[in-house]
Amino acid sequence: MIERNVQVNSSFEPKEAALLVQTASRFKSSISLNRDEKTANAKSIMGIISLNLQGGQTVKIEANGDDEQEALSVMEQFLASAKPA
Repeated sequence: MIERNVQVNSSFEPKEAALLVQTASRFKSSISLNRDEKTANAKSIMGIISLNLQGGQTVKIEANGDDEQEALSVMEQFLASAKPA
């Protein structure tokens, strides 16, 4: 298992949350996001929405599995990038 903290660049409305879930679902590894003692499966739309991610917050990404390095890198880039189109 590997983990990394990343600052979220923008707020995640349902559309952005769905894109995050789609991105996470491409990987075999389990991926979770942790914020303020709340943990959510990155492949669960309800879990991501429940985190209420806002720009400027820091979240911890945890990935565990065969493709964990790539999963962590892609998820970090997604969360730190500008708001998805």
